[in-house]
Amino acid sequence: MDIDIVKNEKKRFVIIGGGFGGLEIARKLVKLNVQVVLIDRNNYHQFQPLFYQVATAGLEASSIVFPFRRNFQRAKNFHFRLAEVKSINAEDKIIQTSIGELSYDTLIISTGATNNFFGNDEIEKHAFAMKSIDESLRIRNRVLEQFEVALSVPAAEKSEQLTIAIAGAGPTGVELAGTLAEMKRYILPKEYPELDFDQMRIVLIEGAPRVLNAMKEKSSWKAKKYLEKMGVDVLVKTRVNSYDGTELVLSDETIIRTKTLIWAAGIKGNYINGIPEEAKVPGNRISVDHFNQIDGMKDAYAIGDVANMISDDRAFAKGHPQLAQVAIQQGNRFVKNMKAQLKGKEMVPFKYKNLGTMATVGRNKAVVELPGMKFYGFFAWMVWMVVHLRSILGVRNKFIVFLNWVWNYFTYNLSLRVIIKGVGNREK
Repeated sequence: MDIDIVKNEKKRFVIIGGGFGGLEIARKLVKLNVQVVLIDRNNYHQFQPLFYQVATAGLEASSIVFPFRRNFQRAKNFHFRLAEVKSINAEDKIIQTSIGELSYDTLIISTGATNNFFGNDEIEKHAFAMKSIDESLRIRNRVLEQFEVALSVPAAEKSEQLTIAIAGAGPTGVELAGTLAEMKRYILPKEYPELDFDQMRIVLIEGAPRVLNAMKEKSSWKAKKYLEKMGVDVLVKTRVNSYDGTELVLSDETIIRTKTLIWAAGIKGNYINGIPEEAKVPGNRISVDHFNQIDGMKDAYAIGDVANMISDDRAFAKGHPQLAQVAIQQGNRFVKNMKAQLKGKEMVPFKYKNLGTMATVGRNKAVVELPGMKFYGFFAWMVWMVVHLRSILGVRNKFIVFLNWVWNYFTYNLSLRVIIKGVGNREK
Protein backbone atom coordinates (compact mmCIF):
# COMPACT_ATOMS: atom_id res chain seq x y z
CA MET A 1 0.00 0.00 0.00
CA ASP A 2 1.30 3.45 -0.95
CA ILE A 3 1.02 6.45 1.33
CA ASP A 4 -1.54 8.78 -0.22
CA ILE A 5 0.61 11.79 -1.15
CA VAL A 6 0.31 12.91 -4.76
CA LYS A 7 3.68 13.00 -6.50
CA ASN A 8 3.96 16.09 -8.66
CA GLU A 9 6.72 17.49 -10.84
CA LYS A 10 8.48 18.95 -7.82
CA LYS A 11 11.46 17.17 -6.32
CA ARG A 12 10.34 15.23 -3.23
CA PHE A 13 12.39 15.49 -0.03
CA VAL A 14 11.43 12.95 2.62
CA ILE A 15 12.60 13.69 6.16
CA ILE A 16 12.51 10.90 8.75
CA GLY A 17 12.39 12.41 12.23
CA GLY A 18 11.32 15.85 13.38
CA GLY A 19 14.01 16.54 15.97
CA PHE A 20 16.20 19.65 15.92
CA GLY A 21 17.91 18.76 12.64
CA GLY A 22 14.88 17.43 10.79
CA LEU A 23 12.68 20.35 11.82
CA GLU A 24 15.33 22.88 10.80
CA ILE A 25 15.56 21.30 7.36
CA ALA A 26 11.78 21.15 6.89
CA ARG A 27 11.30 24.79 7.90
CA LYS A 28 13.81 25.95 5.31
CA LEU A 29 13.00 23.50 2.51
CA VAL A 30 9.33 24.55 2.38
CA LYS A 31 10.52 27.96 1.15
CA LEU A 32 11.91 26.30 -1.99
CA ASN A 33 10.02 24.96 -5.01
CA VAL A 34 10.11 21.35 -3.74
CA GLN A 35 7.76 18.89 -2.03
CA VAL A 36 8.56 18.21 1.63
CA VAL A 37 7.31 15.13 3.49
CA LEU A 38 8.04 14.75 7.20
CA ILE A 39 7.55 11.37 8.89
CA ASP A 40 7.67 10.97 12.66
CA ARG A 41 6.26 8.54 15.24
CA ASN A 42 4.91 11.56 17.16
CA ASN A 43 2.90 14.47 15.78
CA TYR A 44 4.97 17.01 17.68
CA HIS A 45 8.50 18.32 18.15
CA GLN A 46 9.97 17.69 21.61
CA PHE A 47 12.31 20.14 23.33
CA GLN A 48 14.63 17.58 24.86
CA PRO A 49 16.84 19.89 27.00
CA LEU A 50 13.90 20.42 29.37
CA PHE A 51 12.77 16.80 29.72
CA TYR A 52 14.27 16.76 33.21
CA GLN A 53 11.90 19.56 34.31
CA VAL A 54 8.91 17.52 33.16
CA ALA A 55 10.33 14.52 35.04
CA THR A 56 10.58 16.58 38.26
CA ALA A 57 7.16 18.24 37.91
CA GLY A 58 8.60 21.67 37.16
CA LEU A 59 6.91 21.91 33.76
CA GLU A 60 3.92 20.29 32.15
CA ALA A 61 4.64 18.19 29.08
CA SER A 62 2.54 20.42 26.80
CA SER A 63 4.87 23.35 27.56
CA ILE A 64 7.80 21.84 25.68
CA VAL A 65 6.14 20.17 22.68
CA PHE A 66 4.86 21.81 19.51
CA PRO A 67 2.66 20.16 16.84
CA PHE A 68 4.30 19.81 13.43
CA ARG A 69 1.12 20.71 11.57
CA ARG A 70 0.82 23.96 13.53
CA ASN A 71 4.33 24.89 12.47
CA PHE A 72 3.59 24.40 8.76
CA GLN A 73 -0.03 25.59 8.48
CA ARG A 74 0.71 27.96 5.60
CA ALA A 75 3.09 25.69 3.68
CA LYS A 76 1.16 24.11 0.79
CA ASN A 77 4.16 22.02 -0.26
CA PHE A 78 4.49 20.37 3.18
CA HIS A 79 3.02 16.97 4.14
CA PHE A 80 3.19 15.23 7.50
CA ARG A 81 2.50 11.57 8.19
CA LEU A 82 2.35 9.95 11.62
CA ALA A 83 4.20 6.68 11.10
CA GLU A 84 7.19 4.58 12.02
CA VAL A 85 9.76 3.78 9.34
CA LYS A 86 10.48 0.06 9.10
CA SER A 87 13.09 -0.10 6.33
CA ILE A 88 14.64 1.64 3.34
CA ASN A 89 14.95 0.28 -0.20
CA ALA A 90 17.87 2.39 -1.40
CA GLU A 91 17.95 0.91 -4.89
CA ASP A 92 14.33 1.82 -5.69
CA LYS A 93 14.30 4.90 -3.45
CA ILE A 94 11.36 3.69 -1.38
CA ILE A 95 10.83 3.69 2.37
CA GLN A 96 8.56 1.15 4.06
CA THR A 97 6.55 2.55 6.96
CA SER A 98 3.87 1.33 9.35
CA ILE A 99 1.22 2.94 7.09
CA GLY A 100 2.59 2.01 3.68
CA GLU A 101 5.34 2.78 1.15
CA LEU A 102 6.61 6.15 0.05
CA SER A 103 9.04 7.03 -2.73
CA TYR A 104 11.61 9.80 -2.45
CA ASP A 105 13.97 11.80 -4.62
CA THR A 106 16.11 12.87 -1.68
CA LEU A 107 16.05 11.22 1.75
CA ILE A 108 17.11 12.84 5.03
CA ILE A 109 17.45 10.61 8.08
CA SER A 110 17.19 12.64 11.27
CA THR A 111 16.02 9.97 13.68
CA GLY A 112 18.11 11.13 16.63
CA ALA A 113 19.23 8.82 19.40
CA THR A 114 17.74 6.53 21.99
CA ASN A 115 18.95 5.04 25.27
CA ASN A 116 22.01 2.83 25.28
CA PHE A 117 22.12 0.23 28.04
CA PHE A 118 25.30 -1.32 26.58
CA GLY A 119 23.72 -4.76 26.31
CA ASN A 120 22.69 -5.01 29.97
CA ASP A 121 19.14 -6.36 29.74
CA GLU A 122 18.64 -6.34 33.50
CA ILE A 123 19.34 -2.61 33.78
CA GLU A 124 17.17 -1.91 30.72
CA LYS A 125 14.31 -3.80 32.34
CA HIS A 126 14.41 -2.04 35.71
CA ALA A 127 15.88 1.43 35.09
CA PHE A 128 13.95 4.53 34.01
CA ALA A 129 15.26 6.32 30.95
CA MET A 130 14.50 9.87 29.79
CA LYS A 131 14.68 10.23 26.01
CA SER A 132 11.05 11.14 25.35
CA ILE A 133 8.11 13.00 26.88
CA ASP A 134 6.50 9.67 27.73
CA GLU A 135 9.59 8.49 29.60
CA SER A 136 9.83 11.82 31.44
CA LEU A 137 6.24 11.48 32.64
CA ARG A 138 7.00 7.91 33.69
CA ILE A 139 9.82 9.19 35.90
CA ARG A 140 7.59 11.89 37.37
CA ASN A 141 4.97 9.31 38.29
CA ARG A 142 7.56 6.95 39.70
CA VAL A 143 9.27 9.54 41.90
CA LEU A 144 6.00 10.86 43.31
CA GLU A 145 4.64 7.36 43.87
CA GLN A 146 7.72 6.43 45.89
CA PHE A 147 7.05 9.20 48.39
CA GLU A 148 3.48 7.96 48.78
CA VAL A 149 4.66 4.37 49.22
CA ALA A 150 7.29 5.45 51.76
CA LEU A 151 4.50 6.59 54.10
CA SER A 152 3.22 3.03 54.47
CA VAL A 153 6.25 0.72 54.42
CA PRO A 154 8.14 -0.46 57.53
CA ALA A 155 10.83 1.92 58.84
CA ALA A 156 13.61 -0.37 57.59
CA GLU A 157 12.38 -0.01 54.00
CA LYS A 158 11.81 3.75 53.90
CA SER A 159 15.36 4.62 52.89
CA GLU A 160 15.32 2.50 49.72
CA GLN A 161 11.98 4.04 48.72
CA LEU A 162 13.37 7.55 49.16
CA THR A 163 16.76 6.97 47.52
CA ILE A 164 17.08 8.01 43.88
CA ALA A 165 20.13 7.01 41.84
CA ILE A 166 21.07 8.65 38.55
CA ALA A 167 23.53 6.96 36.20
CA GLY A 168 25.37 9.44 33.99
CA ALA A 169 26.66 12.88 34.97
CA GLY A 170 26.36 14.70 31.67
CA PRO A 171 24.09 17.77 31.49
CA THR A 172 20.93 15.66 31.86
CA GLY A 173 22.14 13.81 34.96
CA VAL A 174 23.57 16.94 36.59
CA GLU A 175 20.45 19.01 35.97
CA LEU A 176 18.17 16.23 37.19
CA ALA A 177 20.21 15.69 40.37
CA GLY A 178 20.25 19.41 41.13
CA THR A 179 16.49 19.76 40.70
CA LEU A 180 15.76 16.73 42.91
CA ALA A 181 18.08 18.16 45.57
CA GLU A 182 16.12 21.42 45.57
CA MET A 183 12.83 19.50 45.83
CA LYS A 184 14.22 17.59 48.79
CA ARG A 185 15.20 20.78 50.56
CA TYR A 186 12.38 23.21 49.77
CA ILE A 187 9.27 21.36 48.60
CA LEU A 188 8.95 17.75 49.72
CA PRO A 189 9.20 18.34 53.51
CA LYS A 190 6.16 20.64 53.28
CA GLU A 191 4.12 18.07 51.37
CA TYR A 192 5.25 14.99 53.28
CA PRO A 193 5.81 16.19 56.87
CA GLU A 194 5.55 12.59 58.14
CA LEU A 195 8.69 11.54 56.27
CA ASP A 196 12.25 12.03 57.46
CA PHE A 197 14.05 13.41 54.44
CA ASP A 198 17.41 12.86 56.06
CA GLN A 199 16.82 9.31 54.81
CA MET A 200 16.50 10.50 51.21
CA ARG A 201 19.65 10.12 49.13
CA ILE A 202 20.30 11.46 45.65
CA VAL A 203 23.24 9.58 44.15
CA LEU A 204 24.85 10.68 40.90
CA ILE A 205 27.07 8.01 39.32
CA GLU A 206 29.60 8.74 36.56
CA GLY A 207 32.11 6.41 34.95
CA ALA A 208 34.39 9.25 33.77
CA PRO A 209 36.85 11.00 36.12
CA ARG A 210 34.51 14.00 36.52
CA VAL A 211 30.98 15.25 35.99
CA LEU A 212 30.23 17.18 32.77
CA ASN A 213 33.25 15.46 31.30
CA ALA A 214 32.83 17.21 27.93
CA MET A 215 33.35 20.61 29.56
CA LYS A 216 36.55 22.17 30.89
CA GLU A 217 37.98 20.91 34.15
CA LYS A 218 37.09 24.04 36.11
CA SER A 219 33.47 23.89 34.96
CA SER A 220 33.27 20.24 36.01
CA TRP A 221 34.77 21.06 39.39
CA LYS A 222 32.30 23.94 39.91
CA ALA A 223 29.32 21.76 39.03
CA LYS A 224 30.48 19.00 41.38
CA LYS A 225 30.93 21.47 44.23
CA TYR A 226 27.47 22.91 43.64
CA LEU A 227 25.93 19.44 43.72
CA GLU A 228 27.77 18.32 46.84
CA LYS A 229 26.79 21.50 48.66
CA MET A 230 23.16 20.74 47.75
CA GLY A 231 23.47 17.30 49.32
CA VAL A 232 23.98 15.13 46.24
CA ASP A 233 26.32 12.14 46.61
CA VAL A 234 28.58 12.37 43.54
CA LEU A 235 30.47 9.19 42.59
CA VAL A 236 32.99 9.47 39.74
CA LYS A 237 35.15 6.78 38.16
CA THR A 238 32.28 4.46 39.02
CA ARG A 239 29.98 2.42 36.79
CA VAL A 240 26.71 0.60 37.33
CA ASN A 241 27.33 -3.13 37.02
CA SER A 242 23.81 -4.42 37.71
CA TYR A 243 20.40 -3.43 39.01
CA ASP A 244 17.52 -5.77 39.84
CA GLY A 245 14.97 -3.15 40.84
CA THR A 246 16.15 -2.95 44.44
CA GLU A 247 19.90 -3.58 44.65
CA LEU A 248 22.19 -1.35 42.61
CA VAL A 249 25.67 -2.87 42.34
CA LEU A 250 28.53 -0.54 41.38
CA SER A 251 31.89 -1.31 39.79
CA ASP A 252 33.65 -0.98 43.17
CA GLU A 253 31.19 -3.59 44.55
CA THR A 254 29.31 -0.99 46.58
CA ILE A 255 25.61 -1.88 46.91
CA ILE A 256 22.97 0.86 47.04
CA ARG A 257 19.41 -0.13 47.88
CA THR A 258 17.00 1.93 45.81
CA LYS A 259 13.69 1.46 44.03
CA THR A 260 14.50 4.13 41.45
CA LEU A 261 17.42 4.19 39.00
CA ILE A 262 17.27 6.88 36.32
CA TRP A 263 19.44 6.07 33.32
CA ALA A 264 21.24 8.98 31.62
CA ALA A 265 24.50 7.15 30.96
CA GLY A 266 24.54 6.64 27.21
CA ILE A 267 22.78 6.97 23.89
CA LYS A 268 22.84 5.22 20.54
CA GLY A 269 21.50 6.19 17.15
CA ASN A 270 18.05 5.16 15.94
CA TYR A 271 19.22 2.98 13.07
CA ILE A 272 16.93 1.94 10.20
CA ASN A 273 17.10 -1.36 8.30
CA GLY A 274 18.21 -1.07 4.70
CA ILE A 275 21.11 1.29 5.27
CA PRO A 276 24.32 -0.34 3.94
CA GLU A 277 26.09 -2.34 6.61
CA GLU A 278 29.39 -0.60 5.83
CA ALA A 279 27.78 2.72 6.81
CA LYS A 280 26.98 1.50 10.33
CA VAL A 281 29.53 2.52 12.95
CA PRO A 282 29.71 1.93 16.74
CA GLY A 283 26.88 3.51 18.69
CA ASN A 284 24.40 2.70 15.88
CA ARG A 285 25.44 5.85 14.05
CA ILE A 286 25.53 6.26 10.27
CA SER A 287 28.79 7.13 8.57
CA VAL A 288 28.47 10.23 6.36
CA ASP A 289 30.82 12.37 4.28
CA HIS A 290 31.42 16.09 4.77
CA PHE A 291 28.14 16.85 2.99
CA ASN A 292 26.19 14.52 5.31
CA GLN A 293 25.66 12.04 2.47
CA ILE A 294 25.42 8.45 3.69
CA ASP A 295 28.30 6.22 2.62
CA GLY A 296 27.12 3.79 -0.07
CA MET A 297 23.75 5.46 -0.69
CA LYS A 298 22.72 7.88 -3.42
CA ASP A 299 20.61 10.95 -2.61
CA ALA A 300 20.41 9.91 1.04
CA TYR A 301 21.68 11.98 3.97
CA ALA A 302 21.90 11.62 7.75
CA ILE A 303 21.74 14.59 10.11
CA GLY A 304 22.33 15.14 13.83
CA ASP A 305 22.74 12.51 16.56
CA VAL A 306 22.41 9.55 14.20
CA ALA A 307 25.11 10.86 11.83
CA ASN A 308 28.83 10.22 12.29
CA MET A 309 31.03 12.59 10.32
CA ILE A 310 34.80 12.31 10.69
CA SER A 311 35.99 15.91 10.84
CA ASP A 312 39.32 17.38 9.79
CA ASP A 313 39.18 19.29 13.06
CA ARG A 314 41.17 17.27 15.61
CA ALA A 315 38.57 18.02 18.29
CA PHE A 316 36.00 16.05 16.27
CA ALA A 317 38.25 13.43 14.71
CA LYS A 318 35.93 10.67 15.96
CA GLY A 319 32.72 12.48 15.07
CA HIS A 320 30.80 15.49 16.30
CA PRO A 321 29.14 15.54 19.73
CA GLN A 322 25.49 14.49 19.81
CA LEU A 323 24.13 17.94 20.59
CA ALA A 324 21.22 20.00 19.31
CA GLN A 325 23.54 22.65 17.88
CA VAL A 326 25.31 20.11 15.68
CA ALA A 327 21.98 18.93 14.26
CA ILE A 328 20.75 22.48 13.64
CA GLN A 329 23.98 23.56 11.96
CA GLN A 330 24.07 20.43 9.80
CA GLY A 331 20.47 21.08 8.83
CA ASN A 332 21.29 24.65 7.83
CA ARG A 333 24.29 23.61 5.76
CA PHE A 334 22.30 20.82 4.09
CA VAL A 335 19.58 23.21 2.88
CA LYS A 336 22.18 25.69 1.64
CA ASN A 337 23.83 22.87 -0.29
CA MET A 338 20.51 21.79 -1.77
CA LYS A 339 19.90 25.37 -2.94
CA ALA A 340 23.36 25.41 -4.51
CA GLN A 341 22.74 22.03 -6.17
CA LEU A 342 19.42 23.20 -7.64
CA LYS A 343 21.25 26.18 -9.14
CA GLY A 344 24.05 24.00 -10.49
CA LYS A 345 26.61 25.35 -8.02
CA GLU A 346 29.18 23.56 -5.89
CA MET A 347 28.22 22.33 -2.42
CA VAL A 348 30.19 23.42 0.65
CA PRO A 349 31.39 20.83 3.20
CA PHE A 350 30.00 21.07 6.72
CA LYS A 351 32.13 22.69 9.42
CA TYR A 352 30.87 22.77 12.97
CA LYS A 353 31.06 26.04 14.87
CA ASN A 354 31.11 25.44 18.60
CA LEU A 355 28.80 28.07 20.10
CA GLY A 356 29.43 26.88 23.63
CA THR A 357 28.02 24.46 26.20
CA MET A 358 26.12 25.00 29.43
CA ALA A 359 24.36 23.22 32.24
CA THR A 360 22.27 24.40 35.19
CA VAL A 361 22.67 22.82 38.58
CA GLY A 362 19.93 24.69 40.43
CA ARG A 363 18.59 28.14 41.07
CA ASN A 364 21.34 30.74 40.69
CA LYS A 365 23.78 27.95 39.87
CA ALA A 366 24.97 27.11 36.36
CA VAL A 367 28.15 26.64 34.36
CA VAL A 368 28.53 28.20 30.93
CA GLU A 369 31.37 27.91 28.43
CA LEU A 370 31.33 30.19 25.40
CA PRO A 371 34.13 30.63 22.85
CA GLY A 372 36.85 32.56 24.64
CA MET A 373 35.11 32.75 28.03
CA LYS A 374 33.50 30.76 30.81
CA PHE A 375 31.48 31.90 33.80
CA TYR A 376 29.48 30.45 36.66
CA GLY A 377 26.78 31.17 39.20
CA PHE A 378 23.84 33.56 38.89
CA PHE A 379 24.82 35.21 35.61
CA ALA A 380 25.47 31.81 34.00
CA TRP A 381 22.05 30.67 35.24
CA MET A 382 20.39 33.71 33.65
CA VAL A 383 22.18 33.06 30.34
CA TRP A 384 21.08 29.42 30.46
CA MET A 385 17.44 30.48 30.92
CA VAL A 386 17.50 33.05 28.10
CA VAL A 387 19.09 30.61 25.64
CA HIS A 388 16.55 27.89 26.41
CA LEU A 389 13.57 30.25 26.31
CA ARG A 390 14.62 31.51 22.88
CA SER A 391 14.92 27.96 21.57
CA ILE A 392 11.45 26.75 22.63
CA LEU A 393 8.91 26.71 19.80
CA GLY A 394 5.74 28.80 20.10
CA VAL A 395 5.05 32.11 21.83
CA ARG A 396 2.55 30.42 24.14
CA ASN A 397 5.08 27.80 25.21
CA LYS A 398 7.75 30.43 25.85
CA PHE A 399 5.33 32.41 28.02
CA ILE A 400 4.16 29.39 30.01
CA VAL A 401 7.70 28.16 30.66
CA PHE A 402 8.84 31.65 31.70
CA LEU A 403 5.82 32.06 34.00
CA ASN A 404 6.48 28.67 35.60
CA TRP A 405 10.11 29.56 36.20
CA VAL A 406 9.29 32.94 37.76
CA TRP A 407 6.56 31.48 39.97
CA ASN A 408 8.78 28.64 41.11
CA TYR A 409 11.68 31.02 41.81
CA PHE A 410 9.68 33.13 44.25
CA THR A 411 7.38 30.51 45.77
CA TYR A 412 9.38 27.25 45.63
CA ASN A 413 6.09 25.68 44.67
CA LEU A 414 4.17 24.38 41.65
CA SER A 415 0.88 22.53 41.28
CA LEU A 416 2.12 19.91 38.82
CA ARG A 417 3.00 17.19 41.30
CA VAL A 418 0.13 14.92 40.37
CA ILE A 419 0.27 11.21 39.61
CA ILE A 420 -1.76 10.50 36.47
CA LYS A 421 -2.42 6.81 36.16
CA GLY A 422 -2.07 5.37 32.67
CA VAL A 423 -0.09 8.35 31.33
CA GLY A 424 3.63 7.73 31.02
CA ASN A 425 3.14 4.92 33.50
CA ARG A 426 4.73 1.50 33.12
CA GLU A 427 5.60 -1.08 35.71
CA LYS A 428 9.26 -1.75 36.15
